[in-house]
Amino acid sequence: MGQFWHDFLYTPLLNFLFFLYSGPAFGNLGVAVVELTVLLRFALLPFSIVDERNRFRYEKLNKKIEAIERDFKADHVKRAERIRELLKTHKVSYWSKVAVLGIQALVLVLLYQVFVSGIRFTRYEVLYTWVKVPEQVNTVFLGFNLAEKSLLWGSIVAVLLFLQIYTVQKQREHLIRRSDVMYLFLFPIFTLVVLMLLPMVKSLFILTSMLFSMFIFGVRKAFFKVPPPTAD
Repeated sequence: MGQFWHDFLYTPLLNFLFFLYSGPAFGNLGVAVVELTVLLRFALLPFSIVDERNRFRYEKLNKKIEAIERDFKADHVKRAERIRELLKTHKVSYWSKVAVLGIQALVLVLLYQVFVSGIRFTRYEVLYTWVKVPEQVNTVFLGFNLAEKSLLWGSIVAVLLFLQIYTVQKQREHLIRRSDVMYLFLFPIFTLVVLMLLPMVKSLFILTSMLFSMFIFGVRKAFFKVPPPTAD
């Protein structure tokens, strides 16, 4: 498993990152990470489109879901069962979101490994013949070192995450429970704490991916409007 990880996951990512670094990133590793993230999200675009389609269908079912949540407010098991049946009937699933998040999580782990070992080019790192070996690696992006911890960049991700969750909950504020309020505050705080302990490159990757998701969501909202609920 270790050999597979190194040869087929870590090494290809390392090489592609430095291919970008020596080419379209113009010798800036931060720009290379942004480009890598955007290209990854474009590669995952079919999954993202399916995810947005599911979100669109979910929004169309919003009134029915709210009715179920009101009718079975005291019975959490029955409520979850009825919502699951409704989503299944209208072919709303979350496998595409799981795929997107899972692949991004894998790349995050690989990027961490790259930044704790690869940028030093030890004997375990191999660059392909078509990848130019840089004389030195510039890890400074907008005045911050990608390999170091950053409270500011972690805070930016946490604030954006808070705003995203708040926007979703605001649309259904009459159904918000205490657990939802706790999630609104605790998840961004947890994210901030984790990112504070990791190299800034993690925050840059997550932030770029979040902005890409917001762009896709904005495009979908602009072209596909949810029709007003009908009295049925």
